[in-house]
Amino acid sequence: LPGLIENRETLYFSWDCNPDFERMLLRTIYRMRRQKRRGTFPPTRLVDAGTILHEMRLRKGEEEVALLRRAAEVTAAGHLAAMRSVRPGMFEYEVEALLEHAFRSRGAIGPGYPSIVGGGANAVILHYIENRSPLRAGDLLLIDAGAEVEHYYTADVTRTFPISGRFSEPQRQLYEIVLAAQKNAIAAVRPGATMGDVHHRAVETITHALLELGWLEGNLETSIEEEAYRPFYMHKTSHWLGMDVHDAGDYFRGGRERPFEAGMVLTVEPGLYVAPGSKGVDPRYHGIGIRIEDDVLVTPQGHEVLTSMIPKEIAEIESVMQRPAGEEAPHSFPVTP
Repeated sequence: LPGLIENRETLYFSWDCNPDFERMLLRTIYRMRRQKRRGTFPPTRLVDAGTILHEMRLRKGEEEVALLRRAAEVTAAGHLAAMRSVRPGMFEYEVEALLEHAFRSRGAIGPGYPSIVGGGANAVILHYIENRSPLRAGDLLLIDAGAEVEHYYTADVTRTFPISGRFSEPQRQLYEIVLAAQKNAIAAVRPGATMGDVHHRAVETITHALLELGWLEGNLETSIEEEAYRPFYMHKTSHWLGMDVHDAGDYFRGGRERPFEAGMVLTVEPGLYVAPGSKGVDPRYHGIGIRIEDDVLVTPQGHEVLTSMIPKEIAEIESVMQRPAGEEAPHSFPVTP
């Protein structure tokens, strides 16, 4: 190690990757500083390589956007296969297998992260990956899964749909709230906007609905300020997307939220999660978990939803699910083999 870094003014290094190596590096530099009289000098500047590399990853070029489009297409095939094939009595892991088959058979490396396939109350668990429970008639199924294609670019998509093919009235009511929140949040994506702007749109929509349902008390402004919505919506709305599902890149610069620029890609994924036994909530809603997630490219004029081909309107979902497995869905699209 000393021979690699001696007499180099600047050392570029990625921190927070290997603590043992980092300690060894710092010890080596300390020893070299004590031995300057031998004519060898350690680096005088340590620069976090992430300040350069992460900035490059944050702004996608044309080739990178093309890879994310391909990841979106392959991911769409997997989600459509799940919608068309799911039946009561199947197990969550069987649906996971359908997803992975659809991904790999279209040339993907595989899933870009552990797939979440949560039926019924399992959908209320944010990072549920056990995927081993049976699917019950009348429940919803939440799938958070994305394909990873060449050069490790990945999609990240969540859809929630009824296992029996039709939404019940309570499911429909909550689904429409989440869908409205997502549409309002996506509408906020444009150059100059921030993650906070997107999150606020989602929070505002969901909090207003929770007040109308009677699950919260007070007014909209106070409820948002006090985060009264958090028992039902406890996570942020967006994160960067690219070579990692939670991709590199700072969210703040100079103590302020980073404004969007053309070429950045983020997810938009509001949700509603009603845990079994939730106090003050009609039991008809207990155990319902809903999240809707799309991948959004910031463009010079505004935004483009890269995963828009995956059904999320209630009528679209129910139409797809009424078709026999193997029959082409109404919103079909070419998939690159």
